[in-house]
Amino acid sequence: MSTHGAPAPETRPRFPADRSGVAILGCGTVAQSAHLPAYEKYDVGVTGVWSRTASTTATVLKRFPFVGRRYASAEELLADPEVRIVDIATPPDQHLHWTEAAVAAGKHVLSQKPLTLSEADLDRLPAVLERAEAAGVRVAVNHNARWAPAWRAATLLVRDGAIGEVVGVTHLHDKPLPPLVGTPFDEVAHMLLTDYLVHWVDISRSWLADGSTGGQGGVASVQATDSRLPGQPAESRNPWSATTILTSRGGATAVVRIAGDVVASSPGCPFWVHGTHGTLRGSVLVESDHLTLDDGRGASEVPLSGAWFVDGFAGAMAELMQAVEDGREPENSAADAARSAWLVIAARRSAERGGLPVPVRDDGRAGS
Repeated sequence: MSTHGAPAPETRPRFPADRSGVAILGCGTVAQSAHLPAYEKYDVGVTGVWSRTASTTATVLKRFPFVGRRYASAEELLADPEVRIVDIATPPDQHLHWTEAAVAAGKHVLSQKPLTLSEADLDRLPAVLERAEAAGVRVAVNHNARWAPAWRAATLLVRDGAIGEVVGVTHLHDKPLPPLVGTPFDEVAHMLLTDYLVHWVDISRSWLADGSTGGQGGVASVQATDSRLPGQPAESRNPWSATTILTSRGGATAVVRIAGDVVASSPGCPFWVHGTHGTLRGSVLVESDHLTLDDGRGASEVPLSGAWFVDGFAGAMAELMQAVEDGREPENSAADAARSAWLVIAARRSAERGGLPVPVRDDGRAGS
C-alpha cells in the first residue's frame, strides 16, 4: 500500500540477526509490563534480570520462560560474559551511575528515559560517553515513543519531505492521567513537565529538527506552565495541568498540552505536524492509533501495525542492536537524548518563573 504514490513508511522494529545477550538491570513494573513482553514478541535473547529487591523478580522466570536467570547482584550481571547489552530500568536518579558501571564492564547500554533530570549528571555525561567510545560500546536511551507506530511513521514522512518544512507541531493529551497520587512520580517536582512529557518533548524536538533546512530546527527557547485544577485531590502533590512550548531558531513551534485528568469516551493523544506543503494528523495510545497525510487536495490514511506498548519498546532496543552491528551511533543515542533532557529542565525553570521563556544554547543546554 502506498501513501500519495510513495511507499508506506516501514514502522516495524528492524533487528539484526543477532538479538542475543540482553540483561535487565532493575527489573520492576515497567520492565515486566513492557520490556520483557516486547523482547518475547521479537525473540530478543534475555540472559537474565536483576532487581534490588529479590521478591520483585520472584515470578519472572515462570512468567517469561525465555529469560535465562535471576542474578544475585548487579555486579554478577555486569560480570557475565554472555551479556552484551545492559537494559537499565532503575529510577532516573540511578541511570547514569549504572550506565558508568556498564561502560566500565564493556557493555552496550540502553537506559530507561529520562536519561537524567540532574544537571550535574548531564555535565558528567560527555566524559562517560568518551569512555564508552574508547571502550567501543554504544550508549542509547529508551525513548520508546519514537517507535510508537504513528509517531514513527510521522518521523519517516517528515524526513522524506512529505509535508515540506515543519512550521508547527501540536499535541493534546485527551485522555485520563495515569495514577499519580501516592506514587513515587508524585514526589518529582513538576512531574508532568519533567518526566511524563519527556516523550512528547523528545518527539517534537526531533520533528522540528528533521523538518527544517539550514540547521534552523534546533530549539531556541522553552516556555512552560503547570497548575492545580478544580477537582484535583488535595493530597496530590503535583499540578494536573501542564503546557510546554518549544520555539525553534527558524521560528517553527511545538506545543504540548495536558488539560488535566480528561474524561473521554474515546480517549487518545492526538497530534498535528503542519508543514509548508502538507499536514500530518494522528493519535497514539489507548487504541486511538492512526495517521493521515493531507497534501491540501485530500487526505490519505497511512497504514500502521502494532502499538507503542509494546512495539515501541522493541524499536528502541532494535535501533541500538542495529547500530552496534552497523558500527554507528543509534538514533536514540545518549548524546541526542541529553538535548531532550535539557529541554525538560528548561521547562521546569520556566514553570518556576511563572512561564517566562528560558533560552536554549546552540549546544542544547538550557540557559540561565
